[in-house]
Amino acid sequence: MLVRAGRFRLYAAVARGSFRRYATYRVATAAGVFTNTVFGLVLAYTYVALWDERPGLGGYDQSQALTYVWLGQAMLTVMALMGGGFEGELIERIRTGDIAVDLYRPADLQMWWLATDLGRAAFQLIGRGAVPMVFGALVFDLTLPPDALRWLAFLVAVVLGALVGFGIRYLVALSAFWLLDGAGTTQVAMLAGSFFSGMLLPLNVFPGALGDIARALPWSALLQLPADVFLGRYTGTGLLRAYAFQLGWAAVLLAAGRLLQATATRRVVVQGG
Repeated sequence: MLVRAGRFRLYAAVARGSFRRYATYRVATAAGVFTNTVFGLVLAYTYVALWDERPGLGGYDQSQALTYVWLGQAMLTVMALMGGGFEGELIERIRTGDIAVDLYRPADLQMWWLATDLGRAAFQLIGRGAVPMVFGALVFDLTLPPDALRWLAFLVAVVLGALVGFGIRYLVALSAFWLLDGAGTTQVAMLAGSFFSGMLLPLNVFPGALGDIARALPWSALLQLPADVFLGRYTGTGLLRAYAFQLGWAAVLLAAGRLLQATATRRVVVQGG
């Protein structure tokens, strides 16, 4: 019990350190907020034109569609859909051989990087997510949760989505043990994440089998599902099923990451180390 408590305090400290680390990049954060806001405006007016032509597209009215736009801008860096997460640093440590030092730490490698990523995500939610969302609410008629319970349900979905996102990116980073340069797999993962998360267009708009497949993939847990929780499309047992979907993918991806980690550290010669 004492050992577990000590490990928890260690990973909590790692998460806090990661939060503080990203909080020091004030200029980069301000530039990111500006970029997200401008891109949000462009996308919002595109959605206005699209929903004027196709009212009720994807089951959303125009207010809900605009809310989805600004949620996407708020969640973009939280889920590291366009990069900016831990994976670049981990890939570099694998390439140079510094990963050998990490493996000698009295801490689990996967849990260490998970704590790091959760600290980063927490800062991005506050530092880069809140301002674009507030701006969008001031400029457009958005559909906001009517009570604190809906906000809480949304935050739970965000945390679970962050776990899924970490699981995907951890597998991508570990591919560097074999590929030595993870740039290719990172780019593929970013493209897949942009499309299948619903960042550009809600997955509910996708037709037929494509929509069914997209909503069944883990990327839908990063944006589409939290956005639908925010918009009240999941309630009661439906909300529990949505959480179960996220938890299921998180468990599968984290287990796959642990298996790949064990294989890599046992069989692969660390380059440069």
